[in-house]
Amino acid sequence: MFTCSRDAEECWTQLIYTLSQTLTSEASEPAAAQMKELFGIDLVSRVHCAESGEESSEAESVYSLKCHISHDVNHLHEGLKHGLKTELEKVSPSLGRTAIYTRESRINELPRYLTVQFVRFFWKRESNQKAKILRKVDYPLELDVYDFCSDELKLKLQTPRQVLRDAESAKFGLKVEVKTSSSQNIEGSLTSAGESSSIDIDKADSSVPKKQLTGIYDLIAVLTHKGRSADSGHYVGWVKQDDGKWIEFDDDNPSIRKEEEILKLSGGGD
Repeated sequence: MFTCSRDAEECWTQLIYTLSQTLTSEASEPAAAQMKELFGIDLVSRVHCAESGEESSEAESVYSLKCHISHDVNHLHEGLKHGLKTELEKVSPSLGRTAIYTRESRINELPRYLTVQFVRFFWKRESNQKAKILRKVDYPLELDVYDFCSDELKLKLQTPRQVLRDAESAKFGLKVEVKTSSSQNIEGSLTSAGESSSIDIDKADSSVPKKQLTGIYDLIAVLTHKGRSADSGHYVGWVKQDDGKWIEFDDDNPSIRKEEEILKLSGGGD
């Protein structure tokens, strides 16, 4: 899902945490593990200090990717790239003082539903208040995050992605080279949450998990913040239905919308 507000992001984080702690299931897998499988993103990061030469690695799990917005960000892909490479200041053991470190992160495990936050709210030091970035940021109906994945994950994604490409080629009547006798059935859907295009592979090939993600997500929901102020405004939800139609949920006034109207939201800037 795409969200543009810190309030919305905090609500999302709290909702995921609460569900992880309170849901019960008849399955052997605990609720927290199920929530992580649905929405959790594992990141691996390289933390490097150019001044001292120090380098370390970190791992963490998050429930959304950040689309950082600056003057040179016009598209979601660019904002995600910025969000995965950040600078931080911390004490350097070898220098004995604070220094600037660069953290470069890569996705090491993908969820079924991918949530992206457009980071539009920030603290404006000059006026000592919150402000909203109104810049338009385009996003696609289909998002491929393969370029943001670790080498390890890229390797795992290669076979499912090829199966998906072959299925799409067959759908359009293009010749597909068959490399396995296993029957293969493509099941698609990215969330903003994008929902991931995933593949079901026949049990005849026991070496391949039954369900595999491809790193390609189809947009199915957007949450926007209307208004130019960081301290006020109005939230509107846009959700794709099973029949492909989009519904705008503006309080108690739902309206049918066209797909092109969703793209014109431009990341919920204004």
